[in-house]
Amino acid sequence: KSYPNLRERWMDTDRVVELARATALNTEYLGDALPTAWPNLGPEVFSAFFGVELEYTDETSWAKPLITDWEKTDHVRFSQDSIYWKKLVEMTNALLEAGKGLYYVGLTDFHPGADALAAFRDPQDLNTDLLIYPDAVRSLLEYVGETYKTVFDYFYSWLVKAHQPITCWAAIVSTKKWYVPSNDFSCMISEQMFRDFFLPGIIDECRFLEASIYHLDGPGALRHLDALLDIPELNAIQWVFGAGNGRASDWIPVYQRCQAAGKGLQIFAELDELETLTKYLKPEGVWLSIAGVRDSETADRVLNRLKKWVK
Repeated sequence: KSYPNLRERWMDTDRVVELARATALNTEYLGDALPTAWPNLGPEVFSAFFGVELEYTDETSWAKPLITDWEKTDHVRFSQDSIYWKKLVEMTNALLEAGKGLYYVGLTDFHPGADALAAFRDPQDLNTDLLIYPDAVRSLLEYVGETYKTVFDYFYSWLVKAHQPITCWAAIVSTKKWYVPSNDFSCMISEQMFRDFFLPGIIDECRFLEASIYHLDGPGALRHLDALLDIPELNAIQWVFGAGNGRASDWIPVYQRCQAAGKGLQIFAELDELETLTKYLKPEGVWLSIAGVRDSETADRVLNRLKKWVK
């Protein structure tokens, strides 16, 4: 299809459904892989429920900040009248109807906590806000955190009533109430600020869920790994090192730290990294997503190697 602009393409529910069906019908799912689809309006869609407007690119979306004065934040309020909320509901319903017996429908990409505030304000400004307006920041964080639970439960309950397990962009499928807590903003702040402002909310989020995989994004966020590993309710770490920062097999020490703390791992790796990963890591609690498997013969080799690893 052709569209007058990128926003129209993102908002086309029919396109989302057609893509989900085509993907499921043209993919062979092996190992633990299962067909999934999820309604995607960009990583800041949760913030859009509070009045933020989104700008779209080919691959993602960006929020237009709506806080210019911390003494005037009454307009930052969640509303189901948001066009983004209504579109997400529409897409979820359409995916459920079209996907019966074909794929599992997942939750969208929620980013509460610091990432939501960074969308309301702007990441650079939020940095100084932590110093100048700490009480206002904490107050809004609390409101956003409690609202997130309500939003999550709305879609979680809907999927459960539709006899669906829970999945999302991470592509893991489970009957547990699980999700991917994150704080991409954390790469910009110190360990102490992370612990003071945002760690309590992450702990609360993990306790709210039955299972969780923390999305640790970028080398700048690694300074917070120890704080995260100390959370008893956190089950696993998804380390995303980012473009230009090597490959998964270059970060073996990080994965080993996580395993030493008793946490599981979700690792996105290339086919030629499999030997290194299986040599230095224990198989227990590791979810490997291997890119580069393009034919059945290669897939069989990968599965046989993983069977030997487990034994």
